[in-house]
Amino acid sequence: MLDKELLDQLKSYLEMVTEPIELVATLGEGPKSEDMRAMLTEIAELSEKVTARFDGTGPRHPAFDVTRPGSDIHVTFAGLPLGHEFTSLVLALLHVGGHTIKEDPDVMAAVAALPGPLEFTTYMSLECQNCPTVVQALNAMAVLNPSIRHTAVEGSLFQDEVTNKNILAVPTVYLNGELFGQGRMDMAQIVGKLDTGAGERVAAKLTEKEPFEVLIVGGGPAGASAAVYTARKGIRTGLVAERFGGQVLDTMSIENFVSVPYTEGPTFAANLEEHVKQYEVDLVKGPVATKLVPATEPGGLHTVEFGPGTLKARTVVLATGARWRHMGVPGEEEYRNKGVTFCPHCDGPLFKGKRIAVIGGGNSGIEAAIDLAGVVGHVTVIEFLDVLRADDVLVAKLKSLPNVDIIMSAKTTEVLGDGTAVTGLSYEDRTSGEVKTLDLQGIFVQIGLLPNTEWLKGAVELSPRGEIVIDGRGATNIPGIFGAGDATTVPYKQIVVAEGSGATAALSAFDHLIRTSAPVPQPA
Repeated sequence: MLDKELLDQLKSYLEMVTEPIELVATLGEGPKSEDMRAMLTEIAELSEKVTARFDGTGPRHPAFDVTRPGSDIHVTFAGLPLGHEFTSLVLALLHVGGHTIKEDPDVMAAVAALPGPLEFTTYMSLECQNCPTVVQALNAMAVLNPSIRHTAVEGSLFQDEVTNKNILAVPTVYLNGELFGQGRMDMAQIVGKLDTGAGERVAAKLTEKEPFEVLIVGGGPAGASAAVYTARKGIRTGLVAERFGGQVLDTMSIENFVSVPYTEGPTFAANLEEHVKQYEVDLVKGPVATKLVPATEPGGLHTVEFGPGTLKARTVVLATGARWRHMGVPGEEEYRNKGVTFCPHCDGPLFKGKRIAVIGGGNSGIEAAIDLAGVVGHVTVIEFLDVLRADDVLVAKLKSLPNVDIIMSAKTTEVLGDGTAVTGLSYEDRTSGEVKTLDLQGIFVQIGLLPNTEWLKGAVELSPRGEIVIDGRGATNIPGIFGAGDATTVPYKQIVVAEGSGATAALSAFDHLIRTSAPVPQPA
């Protein structure tokens, strides 16, 4: 079932297991159950600490529990955790088998203190690059706290269940039978939703920190690059990020990062974080910046507020990145994750055989349409302009596909639905002014990005598009405050450009520090 390379890798990982693991499968008829039997048998043969049996009585099949005999610890996979979820299986084996969970100690303590029972179910897709973060976090929580249970359900294998719950976006998480959340969430964010006091404790810890010489806000490629460059200068560096990786986490494939022919967004983000952690960077994940208060005098301390918590620094690098741009039409928010979605790789499999539209004719939109055409029944590309802006090679590929239509000069005016799911959209023909409708089951919005800068209004100069205005050195209009990456006016929103701008901002911050007053006193 698993190829030799995967088996060899898994065998080396299982050497780190210290506690026994039992795999208990609930199987039915059919090839998927046979594949699961073969896979679990192969895994059990790799280590004397792993056993497998096939007499499970779970509610879904094929499914299997990863358990620690003699304890209440177990996690469940309904379906075959291959593709992006194979790493989730490996980590589940390691953590159930006693290997150390790598997470912030305060977050793990909060998980252990959660009252149960808490029964989580995650509906995921093997093609979804965001799903493993949720699956791995909840699996680890089930190991840290035996009153927590987690089942990861492969949506494409349990279509009836997905249809009955009207799940049109992954990951979708249920807690004790009720909808808990959708989209990427790490352990800290999940705990924050469960433990209302967690945010206050994080805020208090932020405020207790001594002032930094450089504070970086944002953990994407620009923020990570800035952190590495400032830390290597030996100056006290802090980095706060709502989620480390930023937009990279939502990128399926990266093929234009020079020297790396191919990688995937979550892998790239993990490598960024690992690189930052090799230096003395005070890394805080989870808090969201809400206000910037520039210093009132030259060489003074700037303040960044994170809700009730605050941090101070001599210099600040703003690298807050960007997010998907919305259409801003009636029905869009009402039917978000009910047919309106932004991630073709994550959610495409949920629309198998259905009619969908892709909004946007740039590279992102045309790439999405090409990918989706191989899964869905029919794709209609809606483009506002009278020309597609994507690269010619992509447009040629799109036009060669038999189940794709292209509508030009079309302004989307409304998302239509029946109260529970998308049923179509209305658009205005910009040539004739006529309003027309399309019958659809899904709408994938691919119309660019918006900078995450609303919290900076009135603090630094912003462009009409909301971007942080910077010069060639990454400097804003406020001395000691710098910008980098997709949140700024730097042209070309690319990973390699963001990393370069992060390095530029970091070096400029260092230059500012050595040309102004003495460094901030170091903590005792």
